[in-house]
Amino acid sequence: MSLDLTPVHRNLHTKVTFLGLEFEDLILVLALAAIMNLLAHFASGNAHVLGMPLNIFMEFVVPALAVPFLILFKYGRPRGYLTDLVRSFFAPKAWCALERDTELTEPYLVDEED
Repeated sequence: MSLDLTPVHRNLHTKVTFLGLEFEDLILVLALAAIMNLLAHFASGNAHVLGMPLNIFMEFVVPALAVPFLILFKYGRPRGYLTDLVRSFFAPKAWCALERDTELTEPYLVDEED
């Protein structure tokens, strides 16, 4: 009686990427495409960039150029870098733990007198 074996892939912990971009990066590109689509409706009909109408340029070329820019921006950086960068912009700032508090009127520690 032989033992049945099933293959287990060793790379199950790796994140899925497309063109070197993570899922969060592709959401950013889609959000940029949606914003550019909204802004393109307000563009003038006679404005041109590189020989094409400005609204077509904003709708298609700007999101398409965002992909190589993100690939170059994230080169050599760890996974989740863009998410951590955005979180750092919205997180409260703690500049230095050694700096004295200007609003502190009474000390935290009180010396006990004998």
